[in-house]
Amino acid sequence: MIGGVLDADSSSAADRVVYHYSRSLHGFAARLTDDEKNRLAGMDGVLSIHEKVVYWPQTTRSWDFLGVPRHNDPTRLKFENDVIIGMVDSGIWPGSESFSDEGLPPPPAKWKGVCSKNFTSCNNKIIGARSYYGGNTTLSVLDREGHGTHTASTAAGRAVAGASLGGLAGGTARGAVPAARLAIYKVCWEDGCSSEDILAAFDDAIADGVDVISASLGSVFAQDYAADTMAVGAFHAVRRGVVVSVSAGNSGPMLGSVSNVAPWTISVAATHTDRRIISELVLGNGRRVVGSAITVFPNLGKPSLLMDPGGCDHEQLDGKRYKGAVLLCGMAIGISSEAIGLTGADGAIVYMFGDENKDTAFSFSIPAVIVMEKEFDHIIDYYNSTSHPMVTVKKSVTVKNAAAPSVAEFSSRGPNRVTYGVLKPDIGAPGVDILAAWTPEATLSGSEVDSRRTKYNIISGTSMACPHVTGAAAYVKSVHPGWSHAAVQSALMTTATPMGSGEPEAELAYGAGQVDPMRARYPGLVYDATEDDYVGFLCAQGYNSSQLAAMTGRSASAAACSAEARAGAVGDLNYPSIAVPVLNYGVGFAAEFPRTVTNVGPADSVYRATVTTVPGVDVAVTPDELAFSAGTKKLSFKVRVSGTLLPANGTLGASASVVWSDGRHHVRSPIYVFPHKHVM
Repeated sequence: MIGGVLDADSSSAADRVVYHYSRSLHGFAARLTDDEKNRLAGMDGVLSIHEKVVYWPQTTRSWDFLGVPRHNDPTRLKFENDVIIGMVDSGIWPGSESFSDEGLPPPPAKWKGVCSKNFTSCNNKIIGARSYYGGNTTLSVLDREGHGTHTASTAAGRAVAGASLGGLAGGTARGAVPAARLAIYKVCWEDGCSSEDILAAFDDAIADGVDVISASLGSVFAQDYAADTMAVGAFHAVRRGVVVSVSAGNSGPMLGSVSNVAPWTISVAATHTDRRIISELVLGNGRRVVGSAITVFPNLGKPSLLMDPGGCDHEQLDGKRYKGAVLLCGMAIGISSEAIGLTGADGAIVYMFGDENKDTAFSFSIPAVIVMEKEFDHIIDYYNSTSHPMVTVKKSVTVKNAAAPSVAEFSSRGPNRVTYGVLKPDIGAPGVDILAAWTPEATLSGSEVDSRRTKYNIISGTSMACPHVTGAAAYVKSVHPGWSHAAVQSALMTTATPMGSGEPEAELAYGAGQVDPMRARYPGLVYDATEDDYVGFLCAQGYNSSQLAAMTGRSASAAACSAEARAGAVGDLNYPSIAVPVLNYGVGFAAEFPRTVTNVGPADSVYRATVTTVPGVDVAVTPDELAFSAGTKKLSFKVRVSGTLLPANGTLGASASVVWSDGRHHVRSPIYVFPHKHVM
């Protein structure tokens, strides 16, 4: 349980308190029975009680693809020195070259954190390290899984030349802000990432003085904001000026599957870079078949006998030997690479039904190649055509991906099921086939029967996309240290590269588009928001004083909504994007969205609005010109979206946009109109 007040007279009270949240939040976590929970809920002063929730991690070339230079400018690095990124994840492996502190000065004076007594590897790069496990804060911060090491080096790793996975995807591994500092908050273990541990990590990170929090974690589905520990922790971080970046989730392409949806977080979708990893099979008849997998094993490239065992799960393979053969395993459901390995087989071929994860390469404990069903049928035809079928599994290679950037199939889609009127995910970033630092405590594939170890590994997920935006946010923060979370989020979203071609879910898949860190440094205008703006949003969402108190930490009386806030709409939040949920196709609609922009460019700038839209959707901006001056840094306007949504082949809704331009800056706000009835 999280929150409330425990009876101090109870003899077992002290033993059952897991955490006291007192540095940045106010509350505690404790083990309670249902009866105790119910009695506690009725006590004065108890704002809310949260059930424990388990979250999970949502699992080189990418920064080059995004156009971030490999800068060695001492002035640039000096600005980065002052930025601190808090990684809420599975720990870190400090021995990686990616976390060298060579040339870095001592931590900035604002840093108030510590290194755990059992972690002796803090330096001027890793300046803080804490662990949390059910109230135990003495466990090792070392990363046993690899996830935390990978995300930390993606965001802020030092440049390491010659990094690769067994020669695959070689190059210089680096983060966006290689001189930024890292503070590590280990909350993820073999049994997941517990909500009370996550909240304790947020509580400490805020008080420690981090500038950005990166949390590549998520639950199975979106939760109401006040019930979502990540959202509560992020709210308190944002109110203190900390930027919070989170992963969108790995449950795509199902609509409404995005799990981190609070408007005070940057929810990140996973996109492709222009580098794709493939694996190749050569059949005995000379036919070449391209599949997806990361096959970096010794002795690949030799012909093996192709055999059909009739299935590849534990039961079907138990006690059987297929030494020297590559197995035809059929559809990739219930297949065990560990069981295949125990047979002595040289590898396996499986097929993926439909388009699921066709664009992502995964590692296995054996040389396994995933092919599409049509290609598998060709392999079966060859197998049945000869008495001695042979196949050669080749080592994976990288090829050019001309379709990039595009959204990964697994990346969770919107809409935001908690608030249809807030577009989520917010933005896309590279999350497929990402090379980054790894821990020697974990195998290359994560399987216990895999004996391979590596310094750098390639994995995919919105977990990999999130630290790209974390790094980009830190990059912006290094230029504008006083900017709020909302200002940084706005800068990232309004300067993102528009996407769209071939994405049926459009903005519900990628939000504002692909992050562009270089343009985000100087956006021209920002859509800023304060704590009161978010509270007003919650009032429009229908929150009562008790729910507001649970979210904000204010007393119930202080958290009461004004009549004006109650009468508002969730779309009134000063957000960089606009979501327009309508009842259905063919039904007329009209909605108005007030917005305010702050000029962060030249004082006397004049911006004019340009609208792009599609048939059936009208967009009007009033006024359509904004003239700023030294004394006028904020100006307001309204966007009216109306019409009748028309069904279009291959797409769910309709995309539009408003772009404010002064000739140099182009501040783009995406608009997406969609029939929420189809995703309820």
